[in-house]
Amino acid sequence: MSTSAHIHSSSIIDANVIIGIGTNIWHLCHIQSNAEIGDNCVIGQNVNIGSNVVIGNGCKIQNNVSIYEGVMLENFVFCGPSCVFTNDLTPRAKYPKGKQNYIKTLVQEGATIGANATVVCGHRIGKHAMIGAGAVITSDVKDYALMLGVPARFSGWVCECGCKLSKSLRCLECNKEYHMDGENLKCNSEI
Repeated sequence: MSTSAHIHSSSIIDANVIIGIGTNIWHLCHIQSNAEIGDNCVIGQNVNIGSNVVIGNGCKIQNNVSIYEGVMLENFVFCGPSCVFTNDLTPRAKYPKGKQNYIKTLVQEGATIGANATVVCGHRIGKHAMIGAGAVITSDVKDYALMLGVPARFSGWVCECGCKLSKSLRCLECNKEYHMDGENLKCNSEI
């Protein structure tokens, strides 16, 4: 564990945890064994990070979020307050399946998951995608897609900076331009 991370005294850090340089872990958090947290992350109050979870650099995880085993967050992912991840599609208290049967979820670079959103396991959330507050993700999400509702449905495209794109696929805030490549959105700077 890094000595240059800030960890509040009320938080519990289990054995064999890696915490990156400049990461801040606030009140009442639990980081379970073998979890890896990158550099310069902010882990808000009352966050639970399960065993073997991998979190990239620059992630912001707001208060009351639980990230269960089987979830991986790439760099610069934002998890809004009280958003939820799952790792079992058919859980039963009486018939536990064991961690070898957890279903994996990947949240790619720069994605945002809004407050109180639920991510059902087994799906990929594409880079720079935006999941609206309270949405329920039940399928894969494309890069730059804006997903809203229950279940979440495609509602437009967002820029890397987070603003909704105009019909011309240009960001009116930062002026980045995008184009369609088949059914997928690509940033012109990625060409």
